[in-house]
Amino acid sequence: MINQNKNSLLKRLSRIEGQVRGIARMVEGERYCMDMLTQIAAVRGALAKVEDEIIKDHVSHCVENAIVSGDPEQQRAKVTELVTALGRMKR
Repeated sequence: MINQNKNSLLKRLSRIEGQVRGIARMVEGERYCMDMLTQIAAVRGALAKVEDEIIKDHVSHCVENAIVSGDPEQQRAKVTELVTALGRMKR
């Protein structure tokens, strides 16, 4: 992972962590359910963006390196890995 991407992802994850703590405080404070659901949706959206960036990074480095290597076994392994990850994300 490129350091620039790593730093950006870590910042995003820190913000998400803060949002999740905020939701916990909302639960403790018995806040209005719809407000909590709105915040949960925001966290899901933020996590989806992190997920997208990690997939882009994987494709642009790991999968690309496997393609450039010319090693069919390595190529198949990386593509299988990617397809498996994408399948898990749909659940």
